[in-house]
This record gives sequence, C-alpha cells and structure tokens, in this order.
Amino acid sequence: MFIDSHCHINLSGIAQRLPDVLEQMQINSVTHALCVSIDLDTFPSVLKIAHAYPHIFASVGVHPDYEHAREPDVDELISLAQDPKVIAIGETGLDYYQLKGRTLDVMAWQQPRFRTHIQAARATGKPLIIHMRSAAKDTLRIMQEEGAAEVGGVMHCFTETWDVAQAALTQNFFISLSGIVTFKNAIKIQEIAKKVPLERLLLETDSPYLAPIPYRGKPNEPAYVSHIGRFVAQLRGIEAEQLGAATSANFFRLFRIRSK
Repeated sequence: MFIDSHCHINLSGIAQRLPDVLEQMQINSVTHALCVSIDLDTFPSVLKIAHAYPHIFASVGVHPDYEHAREPDVDELISLAQDPKVIAIGETGLDYYQLKGRTLDVMAWQQPRFRTHIQAARATGKPLIIHMRSAAKDTLRIMQEEGAAEVGGVMHCFTETWDVAQAALTQNFFISLSGIVTFKNAIKIQEIAKKVPLERLLLETDSPYLAPIPYRGKPNEPAYVSHIGRFVAQLRGIEAEQLGAATSANFFRLFRIRSK
C-alpha cells in the first residue's frame, strides 16, 4: 500500500539486518523502496541490494554536503545510470546548514556539483532527487538555470515554506514528506502536507535517519513509512488506503516504472 521513495538501507547499522528490514516492509504493507546513493564509493552497495531484490530500486549521485567525496563528472554519472535498476540521479542539491555565520563562499563548491547532476539527469532522461537545506533560493535558481524541469524529480525530505513548495511544483517536481511531518513541533510541514496536490506527493523515511513518531530517536527503516502515510492521511482527512494508492502511483509515474 505504501512506498518508501527515499532510504539508505545499504548503510552500516541497517544493511547488516537487511532480511529483517525487508520482512518488516512486507508486514507493514510497504511494497517498494528506493535506495538512494550518497557517494560513488558506496554506490556499488546500493546497486547490489537493488539487483538482489526486485522491489528495491537505486539512484546514483553524490550528496551535496560531502565535501571530500570523490567528485562525479557528467559522463561517469551517465554511464552508471545506464543500469536498469538505477531510476534516478541523486541525491544532489545544496546544503548550507553548516554555514553558521561564515560567508556563502565556503559552500560555493556545492553549486558546480549540483549542476553536474542536473546535466546528467537531462542527458539520461532520469528524474532528480534533490536535497535542499537552508539553501532554497540558490537551489531553485540553479534548477531553473540548468533546465531541471525537463526531467523533473522530487524535493526530498521537504522542510521549506509553502512558497518554496509551489516554486518546486512549478518546475515539475514532487514534494516528499519524511518522518519529520509527525513531530509535534512540525506545524509548518503539517500545513504543507495538507496543501500539496495529492498527485504530486511522495512519502519517504530517509532511513536510518529521522524515524517518525512513535519511533523517534530510534533507527529508522522503510517499514515506518506506513506510519508517515497514515499520519498524513489523517491530516488530509482521507483514508490511508487512498493516500497509499495515490503516492504509490506517483512513485511509479515519476520514476517511469511499470507497476506490477
């Protein structure tokens, strides 16, 4: 009934108990998951899981906040994205959260990397997974300058304002909600969860991070996207089954997957 559109089940701590993680997905009616790449060195572990399980997919990319990661170029991303289990480019984007009073020049190195990912996405025709933290203005500007709307994608773990959400929707992007939406102080995100058109909404865990209530503070896993989905359905005043069906259809449509 639900799909986890963004998780990291290849990472240490969750990869070691993968059989149980996948079993819990089934028990909780989570049918598919997208295991998202954060750097090129660990990308093979992402791809290995995707090839081992038909209901797990992969992306390829380098996280914007990993300054010392091996830098991708457009050709390498294009080449790696040819694998049929790779359905997206990313995660990519901009993260200025660590700026903390320093000049923006300190984070300027992220922008060429972001442009590289958008160019690779346009070349492959695969959608983007965008990480945006404390950098909405530059993120949206670069998306527009590089023609990201041509392939579209998803604003992962969205925590910005409704105005930013609308700007992303205008550029052919979906909005994805994580476990943050269930937090008691997440009033702004809860309001956005009510406003995003149902046909442009996705759900995610970002596991092993950001576990939703009632698991906050514990390791997250894809099964918990069912809790996020039920919470969002209640916010919107619809049945969980309706929300699950809609967000699952959105996942298949965005990532050009034929549902089975």
